[in-house]
Amino acid sequence: MPAPGPAPRRLLVLGALALLAVVLGMLLLVRADAGLSTRRATVAGVPLTEVRQSGTGGDRRPGVVIAHGFAGSARLMRPLADSVARHGAVAVLLDFAGHGANPVGLPGAGRDDERARAVLRHDLDVALAWLRSRPDVDPDRIVLVGHSMGAGAVTRYAVDHPEITRTVAISLPDADDVPPGWAGRLTVVVGGLEFPDFGRAAEAAAAGGPPGARERVVAPGTEHISVLFAPRTHAATLAAIPGRPGGPPPAPLTRLAGGGLLLLGLGLGFVPLASLLLRGPPPAASPGGPRSRPGRWLAVAVPAAGLGAVLAAPLPTDRLPLAVGGHVAVFLLLTGVLLVAAHLRFRPRRRPASHARRPTRAAGVAAVLLGYAVLAVALPLHLGFTSTAPVGARWWLLPLVTLCCLAFLLGAELVTEGRGVAYAAVGGLAVVVLAAAAVTGLAPGFVLLVVPLFAALVAWQAAWAGVLRRRGAPWWLPAAVGAVVLAWPIATTLPLT
Repeated sequence: MPAPGPAPRRLLVLGALALLAVVLGMLLLVRADAGLSTRRATVAGVPLTEVRQSGTGGDRRPGVVIAHGFAGSARLMRPLADSVARHGAVAVLLDFAGHGANPVGLPGAGRDDERARAVLRHDLDVALAWLRSRPDVDPDRIVLVGHSMGAGAVTRYAVDHPEITRTVAISLPDADDVPPGWAGRLTVVVGGLEFPDFGRAAEAAAAGGPPGARERVVAPGTEHISVLFAPRTHAATLAAIPGRPGGPPPAPLTRLAGGGLLLLGLGLGFVPLASLLLRGPPPAASPGGPRSRPGRWLAVAVPAAGLGAVLAAPLPTDRLPLAVGGHVAVFLLLTGVLLVAAHLRFRPRRRPASHARRPTRAAGVAAVLLGYAVLAVALPLHLGFTSTAPVGARWWLLPLVTLCCLAFLLGAELVTEGRGVAYAAVGGLAVVVLAAAAVTGLAPGFVLLVVPLFAALVAWQAAWAGVLRRRGAPWWLPAAVGAVVLAWPIATTLPLT
C-alpha cells in the first residue's frame, strides 16, 4: 500500500517554502529589469525586442544585434542584452523564423542549407534596419552577436557587410563561415566543456586576419547553453562594443535565478495543492489489478522503447512542422502504444482499480491540476529562460504532442503498475534510447540537444506522479498531468519548419 501523504504541518511548511521561492523569484526578475526600458515590435514579420537604459538620450550610442541559436529565442539571449544595455549601448534581440514568437516556419530547420541561410539573412536585415533607424544609435558603431546557429548567421552577415564594426560568435559551429583573408574584426567565444568540434572551429576561426582583429575566448566550465550565462562571455561581448561608457559588472544569472526560483516554488506548490484536492484514501490496488513480479516491467519496456525507436526512424516525422519535436513525439506515441498493447496482451483479465470519487469531482480535480501544471511549466520558463508562448502552428501541435506524451505515460503507468521507481525508470529508458537513436542515426542528430531537457522533464513529471499516487489520485491522472509537463516545452520551444 502506498505511504500516507505528508502531515498537515509538513504541508504548511512546504507551502510556505513554495510561496517564499515564488516571491524571491519574482523579486529577482523585477531586479533584472530594473533601470532598463524594453520595447517590442514586429517588423516585416520578425519579432524584435529593443533593450536600453531607462531615461537615456542625447549623444548617439553603439548598437548591438543579438541572435539566438537553433531552438533558442530572444528571451534566452536576454541576459546578454541586459549587460549590453547597462553599458550604454542599445540592444536589439530578434526571433528568427520558426523560433520564439515568430510563427513563420524556418525552411530546412536543423539543416544548414541555402534556404535556411537566406531566411536568417532576411531576419538579420530587418533587425539591423530597425536598429539603425533608432535616432540615438550610431550607424557606424554596430556590433553583431550570435550563438550557435546565430553565430554562423552573424558571421556570414558580417563577411558580406564590411561596415559592421565587430562580430562576436559564441559557439560557432563551422569555421568555414570565416573565409580566408577576411579582414573583419571577430571575437570567438567557446565553452570549455563543449563538444570538441566547437573548440576546433573556434581555433580555426580565430586564426588569421590582420593583427589584433581576431580573438578567441574560452569560458571555462561551460557547455553549449551555459556558455551564454558565463561572465567571460559577457565580458568578451562588452569588450567588443566601441566607445561604450562603462557600467556595472555583468550579472548574467539574475534573470536565470529568478526563473529557477519561480520554477522551484511552483513545483513545490504542487504538493500541498494535490494534497488539498485529493483528500480521499490511497487506492486499494494498482492500475493493473494484482501486482505482478517486480521485474516484469523491464522485460516489456526495453523492447517497446527499442522497437519504438526503430519504427520511428523510417516514418516521415518531418511532416510535422516541428523540428526534432516531431520525431520525439512519434517515438513516444509508438512506444506508448507498444507498452499498452503488451500490458493488454499479458494481463487481459485484470481491470483498473475502482475509486470512490465521483466522476464529476475527479474531472474537476483533474482540470485544476492540469491548469496548475500549465502555469508551473510555462510561466517560469517564459519569464526566466526562453519563449514558451504558443504561436502559429504551435496551437495545434501542442495538443498533438500532448496526446503522444499521454500515450507513453499511460503505457508506463500500466506496465509498472504504479510503482514509482519503475515508472521513473521507464522514462529514463526512453531518454537513453532517444540519445542512442540520435548517435546511431535512427533519429535526427539534433535530438541530442533535446535529451538534457527531456531528461529533466521526465524526472519532474515522475516526482509529481509519485505525489498524486500517494494521495490516492485516479490511476490515469499522473499520466495526464505528466503529459502537460513533457509536451508544453517540446511543442513551444523547438523550431517550426
